[in-house]
This record gives sequence, structure tokens and C-alpha cells, in this order.
Amino acid sequence: MDVRNKTIWTPDNSYLLEYRAKAEIGEIVIGQELWQELDNLAEDFHNDRYFYDTDAACLRMDFMENCIRLTKSPFYNKPMILMLWQKAWIEAFYSFKMSETGFDRFKKTILLIARKNTKSETSSALANAEFITGNEGADICCSSNDEAQCGIVYDAIDLMRQLYDPKDFDTKRNQRFILNKATNTKIFKMSDRTKNKEGRNIDFAIVDETHEMKENIIGKSIEQSQSLKDNPKFINITTEGFIVDGYLDDELKKARRVIAKEDDGVAAERLLPWLYTQDSEQEVWDGNRKNRLWEKSNPTLGIVKKWEYLEEQVDTAKSSKADRIFVLSKDFNIKQNGTEAWLNLEDYSYEAAYNLEEFEGAKCLGAVDLSETTDLSAAKILLMRSGDPVKYIYQHYFIPESKLEDSDDWNAGARYKEWAKDGLLTVTEGNDIDLAVVADWFYSLYTNYNIRLWKCGYDQRFAKDWLTRMDFYGWQRTGGDDSDLVMILQNAQTLSNAMKLCEADFKHQLINYNNNIVDKWCLGNAGIKVDDHGQCLCIKQETPKRIDGAVCLIILYEMYRRYRTEFKAMIER
Repeated sequence: MDVRNKTIWTPDNSYLLEYRAKAEIGEIVIGQELWQELDNLAEDFHNDRYFYDTDAACLRMDFMENCIRLTKSPFYNKPMILMLWQKAWIEAFYSFKMSETGFDRFKKTILLIARKNTKSETSSALANAEFITGNEGADICCSSNDEAQCGIVYDAIDLMRQLYDPKDFDTKRNQRFILNKATNTKIFKMSDRTKNKEGRNIDFAIVDETHEMKENIIGKSIEQSQSLKDNPKFINITTEGFIVDGYLDDELKKARRVIAKEDDGVAAERLLPWLYTQDSEQEVWDGNRKNRLWEKSNPTLGIVKKWEYLEEQVDTAKSSKADRIFVLSKDFNIKQNGTEAWLNLEDYSYEAAYNLEEFEGAKCLGAVDLSETTDLSAAKILLMRSGDPVKYIYQHYFIPESKLEDSDDWNAGARYKEWAKDGLLTVTEGNDIDLAVVADWFYSLYTNYNIRLWKCGYDQRFAKDWLTRMDFYGWQRTGGDDSDLVMILQNAQTLSNAMKLCEADFKHQLINYNNNIVDKWCLGNAGIKVDDHGQCLCIKQETPKRIDGAVCLIILYEMYRRYRTEFKAMIER
């Protein structure tokens, strides 16, 4: 194909073709999307629009393997030895040239790869190679959503630089950038929050974790800044994420059109998609060391990323909805929208009943989910017996009179009148709930059953009237460890562990909520949203549906999680 040098490219002299050949015989396991792209590139060796020249790629790879030292344990300060997939990707990115101009064909690449597969280390080393061997006076940009995320690649680049130039003879870092003293090339950070993103003149850019970006602000700013360059490079490194219809989704749509040959435009021709993805979700559950299916999204598995780690992650994902969403997205690049049903019907629909009178004289933990004017409010207590792991939940609901005829709630499954008739729900007069009535309910447990509330969790919203009445009954909010009333913030950081514990107890039928029909309705409506840190939060699956009972139960579980040692000691007395 390379008419200029009459080079015949084969797996013996091209890492790209070697990678494809080893995948073909099964020595390397890859998914269909990467397979198709490798086939497309192999065909392009015979396309007269391009010629192939590996000089630039080899120069950078030589620098990476002979000068770069790794920055992370357990490989810290060891020489970088490039894996074949890294060599194939870098070679393809730099070696295809346009026959008409001699400039690089590919301006942009998307490296979609599961976490802990060296994407940051690889791109940081490549940036260092560009820093030393690339154009003089070049601007190299490390970019992401915020300064901290930018710093991951930027700091890795700087640490690599310090390892090959420890006395700053040829390079240095100041507060604004890293400088090559001989060529005046600079490396700097630019986040989504950086002011004055326009007017830059970027030659080489690494954009990290684009799955968190809702809009194409950073990407567009970088692309516009590269408009004067003959051979600009834009590297998008990321895993899958939970933002729906965000920047990454748009970029992957373009990439998949390129792979499928559905887009033959100029921009498509200049894009190199390099996607490590599974061919189906079932491969995650069927995968193991023998069939090596997990390597499709984890090309470093068994070399850098540990089999033991991934086996543990998959095993955990089988029993936890939050972990399943997170693992599928981050370890296997299977897109998750971050929201789905929290519990399966069989998780909370089982025969279990008790009589509250059995707990006469007991102490309990409590929780409330206090609502706005027209919403449902929930109150719950948690009771336990000595030597019994089951949590016995007793609950009551409150709603204003104006909501009884709400058609949206009725269509969503609410039967407020029936529930009120059955004594499961209290209807308060007017358009809002008198939250003092919720406090009265806790006191009634003491007067009717001698069940004493020890500590109660609440969210700060709408709690003023409730707190006042609770104080009247003797439950005080001091803000210290001795406080009877404990503020529990309704966010993922606070409630994630409680939600996971609650789910696990449901699956093991360790929750007895007397098959309360309102609880069942709320649990069926509850969705789970997982963030990029693997933390989860209970949210509505659909807008009209109520989840107050589910949220209240999770707050109650957070109270149990915080105070279980003392609470269990009380039960044993």
C-alpha cells in the first residue's frame, strides 16, 4: 500500500496487523466492535487515499519504552513495556497518512476501555513522548470535567517527567504548566470549569472521563483551537457512564457509524474508534478465566488488571443491584442509564407477619420521610428480638385530604381511601399535612404498646413542626451523640450503604414489614440511581409514583447501621 516506500505491510512489520492476526487465531480475545474496526483498517491498507508510515509512531513508542517509568504501585519506577494492543492503537493513530497532503489521517481517537486497564498511564506516557519528540512550541492539553480529574493525567505526566529528568535539566513545572526548555512546548490543564477556554492553540489533547460530560463544551473548544494545525491529535479516553444523551453518547454514536461504514464524511474519515466492549451482557455472567470473555473489555486482564479482582466484582454484582449497574458500566463498558427498579418483586413479596403486641415494652429505632404540601409522608420503626436477625418494621402513612381524589396517584396505583379505611394511613384536613400528627403517632406507640422510641432519623426538609412536637414529648435534638433526633441527609453519600444493606436483607428475607400494602406499592415504585463512585440513591422510576415508604425504610436502615451495636445491646438486656 505504501507506494512511496514500496513497503509490504504484514503482521511481521506492523503491530496493527499483528494484533489483528493474533485476534484471528484466538490468541487475543476482542469484541465485535473492535474486530470490525480492525477489518476496516486492514482494508484501508489497500486504499489509494492513504499511505502507511510508522516512523512517527515508532519514535513515540521507542521513547515510551526506553525513557518512561511507570507511576503506580506495584509497577512504580519500572520501565514501561507496551502491550500489543497499545502498540497497535498508537501505530494506527499516527501511521495512516493522506496521500494528497502527507498529513496524518486521524486527528481524533476514542479509547473506550474498562477501568484499571492503564488508559491514564498509557495516554500520560504518550503525552510525554509528544512533549519531548513532537513539534517545537506545541501546546499539550490535559482536560476533563474538573481540576481534580484533569490532575490525574497531568500529575502522572509530571511524575513521569521527574523520573526521566529528576534535576529539571531539560524540563520544569511551574504553577501554570510543564515546560520543555529546549523546544518551549507546554503541557497545561483545562477543565470544564476553566475560564477563557477560547483562543487556545492546542496541538495535542487528552480528554479524560468524558462519560461525565452532559454537553460538548470542552470537546468543541479543543477542536476549534486545533483548526490551524496540520496534524492535531485529540484523544478521548473513558469508560462508560450513566449520563444519558450526554457528550460521550453522541461521540460513541459517531464512532459506531464509522465502524459500521454508515458514515463516509470527512469528519468520520479522521476519527479512529478503538472500543473495548462486550458483545452481550450475558458474557459478563458466563465469563471466566477459561473462556476469557471478559478480556473483550479488559485487554490488560491477567497482566495489569487482576482476575481475582474482577471475579470478586462480578460475584458482588450478582446479589446487589447497585453493584451490578456499576460493574456492568465500569468494568465491562455496558451502557447503564444509572436508573432501574431497585428491587425485584420476589425480593420483597414473601409471607411474613407478626403482631405488634408481641413487642410490648420494647425499644425501637425510628425514621420519618416528611413531605411537602401535597405529598405522602411516612413514619417507621424498627424492632428486633434477642438472637433473631430479622428486622420487624412497623409503619404508618399520612396524606392531606386534598390528595384523596388525585387522579395521577390513582392511575399510579394509590388507593388512599382504602388504605385509610384499613388504618394504614391517616388523612389530615386541608391541603397540607400537619406534621405534628406524625409526632403524635410515635407517642401513641408508647401509650398503646409501651414501645419506646430510642432514636429517630429525619431529613432536614419540612421538619420544623415535627421537631417542635417531638420536643414537646421529650425527644430532643441536641446535635451531639446523645441526640434523640438525628438528621439524615437524603443523598447518595449518606444513604448508599444503608440502601445496599436493606437490599441484602430483603433478598435474605430478614425484613418483616407485615406485608404492608402501602410499603409494597412504594417499594415497587422505587428506582436505584448509581453515580460514578458506585454510590446509590433511591429515586422514582416514574414521576407520579410515590416512593416515600422506601425512602423512609432506607433512612431507618441508616439509623440501624449507625447505632446497631448499642441497639443490639439494649435488646439483649
